[in-house]
Amino acid sequence: MIVTKFGGTSVQDAAAINRAADIVSGKVGQRPVVVASAMARVTDILLKIAHVATQREFQEAKCLVEELRVRHLAVARNLLAEVGATGDYGLEKVENALSGLFKELDRLAQSVATLGELTPRSTDAIASFGERLSTLLIAAAFRARGIPADLVDSRSFVTTDDNFGNAAPDMQETARRAKSVILPILEAGRVPIAQGFIGSTPQGVTTTIGRGGGDYSAAIIGAAIGADSIEIWTDVDGLMTADPRVVPAARRIRVVSFAEAAELSYFGAKVLHPSTVLPAIERKIPVHIFNTRNPACEGTLIAAEARPSLNCVKSIAFKRGATILNMTSTRMLQAYGFLSAIFDVFDRQQTSVDVVTTSEVSVSMTLDNTERLDAIKQELDRIGEVAIERDKAIVSAVGDNLKFTPGIAARLFGALGGINVNMISQGASEINLTFVIDEKDVEQAVRRLHGEFFSEPDPEIFA
Repeated sequence: MIVTKFGGTSVQDAAAINRAADIVSGKVGQRPVVVASAMARVTDILLKIAHVATQREFQEAKCLVEELRVRHLAVARNLLAEVGATGDYGLEKVENALSGLFKELDRLAQSVATLGELTPRSTDAIASFGERLSTLLIAAAFRARGIPADLVDSRSFVTTDDNFGNAAPDMQETARRAKSVILPILEAGRVPIAQGFIGSTPQGVTTTIGRGGGDYSAAIIGAAIGADSIEIWTDVDGLMTADPRVVPAARRIRVVSFAEAAELSYFGAKVLHPSTVLPAIERKIPVHIFNTRNPACEGTLIAAEARPSLNCVKSIAFKRGATILNMTSTRMLQAYGFLSAIFDVFDRQQTSVDVVTTSEVSVSMTLDNTERLDAIKQELDRIGEVAIERDKAIVSAVGDNLKFTPGIAARLFGALGGINVNMISQGASEINLTFVIDEKDVEQAVRRLHGEFFSEPDPEIFA
C-alpha cells in the first residue's frame, strides 16, 4: 500500500488533474490511496468568503461563491465532456453534485452574514469545501480514464479534537476507522480518493488540521493503514540545498533524514509541511517528494536515518519576517522560575517562539507571528525591560551531526564576512546552526553560505 498526495498546484486545473491520473494509473498495482488538496488558491477564497460574510457583505460573498462554482464546473466539463463520461461519475451527475455543495456553501455564508459572527467551527466548515470539491472532480476524472476510483470522505475516519483551525488527530481512533473504511476498498482492487486537510470530531463536527495540512493528512492516513511509503506530489523536484530563486546553483537533495527534513521545513523550506514527518517517523514509513510536471525525476527520499555525506551541511533554509523580542531584568540573576514566568506569557497569548538565546540577565526570542505582540509586551513590561527589533530573518544551516563537526561555526561565520549577526543558536539541536540577521542581508548571506558548503557536492546525496 502507498499513499499518494497531490498538492493544490498538482490539481489546480483539468491539465493538472490529467497528469495526476497518468501518475496514479501506473501505480494501481501498488494499491494507492490518493489524498488531494483543494485546487490552488481555493482555500484562500473560501476564507475570504467567511471574512466578508462576517462583515455582512453577503453580496460580495455570493460573488466569490459564484466565482468558485464557475471555475469548478469549467474544470468538470474539460475533464469529462471530452471523454463522454457517463453513470455515477458522468458529467451530469458531477455537475449536480457540485451544485449541491455550492448550495451548502452558500447557506453557510448566509448564516454567517445573518449572525455577523464567525466562529472557528464555522471557519473550518467553510474551509473544508475546497478539498470536498476537488476530490469530487478527481474521482470522476480518474473513473473516466479507467482508474477504479472510489470517493471517500476523510471526515468519516480522520478523527480529531475540537481545536478548530489546528485540530490534532486521535491516531488510535483514526487507525481503527481508516482500516474499516479504506482497507475494504483496497482489497476490492479499487483506489480510494480522500481529502487532505480535513477531519472531524468524534461527534462528527468538521475540523481542519491547519494550513498546509494536506501533507500531514497523507502521513496520518499512511500511518493509520500501515502504508509502505508516502508520496508527496508537488510542483518542484524535491528538497533543495537552498531556495533556487535565491541560489540558481542550488542542488536537489537525493536523500535526507526525517530529522533534517523537519528542521528544513520549519525553517523555511516550503516543499513540506513541518508536521508531515511526525506520524511517518513513528512508523518508519519513507516519504518521497516528487514533481507532477517531471514524474521521471527521482525526487527526494526522506528516510528514518541520515546517510553518510561528504558535505556536513545538507541545506541552507531561511525565514523572512522575524521579530526579535529582547527581555532584560536584573531579577534574572541567579533566580529560578524567571524563564517560566516569561514563557507563561507566550502560553497565555498562544504565540510560539522560534529561536531563544539567554545570558545572565537577558533573554532574546524571535517570533514570526506578531498578532499579539502588543499584549505580550504589555505583560512582559511588568517583569523587566522589553525591546523589539523588526525586519529580521532567521537563517539555518542543517546537516546530520552538525553539532559535533569541528570548525563548522568558523566556516559559517567566516563566509558571512561583514554581515551583522543579531542572535546565534547552536546546541539545542544536533543538526542545525541557526542565526538571525537583518532581513535586507538574507539573500546575500544564503548565497555566501551555499558557495562555502556546496562547492563540491557529494554525488551520492545531491543531484
